Amino acid sequence: MEPYPLIFQPILKEKVWGGQTLKNFGKRLPKNTSIGESWELADLPGSIPNGKSVIANGALKGKTLEEAGIQVPLLIKYLDACDNLSVQVHPSEAYAKIHSDAHLKSEAWIILDATPEGTIYVGLTEGTTEIMLREAIEQNTVPHLLHAINVKKGECYYLPSGTCHALGAGVLVAEVQTPSDTTFRIWDWGRSGREMHIEQAIACIDFNSPALHFPEPIPLRSGDFLTTHFVDTPFFSIEQIKSTSNTVLDLFAENAPFILMVIEGHAKIQHQKITDAQRGTTILLPEGIKDATLLMPKDTVVLRIDLPRQQFYA
Repeated sequence: MEPYPLIFQPILKEKVWGGQTLKNFGKRLPKNTSIGESWELADLPGSIPNGKSVIANGALKGKTLEEAGIQVPLLIKYLDACDNLSVQVHPSEAYAKIHSDAHLKSEAWIILDATPEGTIYVGLTEGTTEIMLREAIEQNTVPHLLHAINVKKGECYYLPSGTCHALGAGVLVAEVQTPSDTTFRIWDWGRSGREMHIEQAIACIDFNSPALHFPEPIPLRSGDFLTTHFVDTPFFSIEQIKSTSNTVLDLFAENAPFILMVIEGHAKIQHQKITDAQRGTTILLPEGIKDATLLMPKDTVVLRIDLPRQQFYA
């Protein structure tokens, strides 16, 4: 069968810290429910409940990626933090090597919206020791040991697995991550009833690691597009593309698939027929596509996500 651009049914996740903001990204949310995450592209192991995306268009409609014979080693989602997420750690490489049930979860946050007070917490402050962290957990003063960053729309932050972090209230992000759901909670802002994993989290933290730096990229203009290269990692790269006029973006996936997320505007995909791609739509361009285009009205913004070729053919 000839490959074609794929879109997906979102997988909505209820969270204690979620809300209803994802309505603004085209998600049909159940009423009176706190939705914290919309999984846009997922192909997780069967042990993770509701962790496989279902194709929503074309001949493969109703099939999961696995059933369609397509592999994409990423999990892509939206997160709506109406309250603080737990302070948490994902497995370090050293921890994952000796614990077969733990998997790396390196992730990037692209800030889509934030209140003036919107903050993320990334990494421990210099000089923090294991003893200091344990004392802070007991005394409910953990935020004093975290780097707090006031964020604004359009920024990108990459968090390697093993980084102590939390997404703060009032921040909406697109998240691109490695395909894992292994999370060790270390502190939960006074909330009760959720399991903590303090020993596992501390085992993953490198207390001597240098602080992470987040240089601000410079947008580059080319023709009708303004492109900002956000991040290159061993697992994926991300760039943002903004149309400066009503224009068309040619889509070629001859050598490897890639993903587009429409985060501003209302685009359309043209390939044999026209498919709607409103704000909040995630599109997978399978390998082999040569003649697709994205019709982008002025000020449409998309994220392009690529993986190293070896991720597909290792």
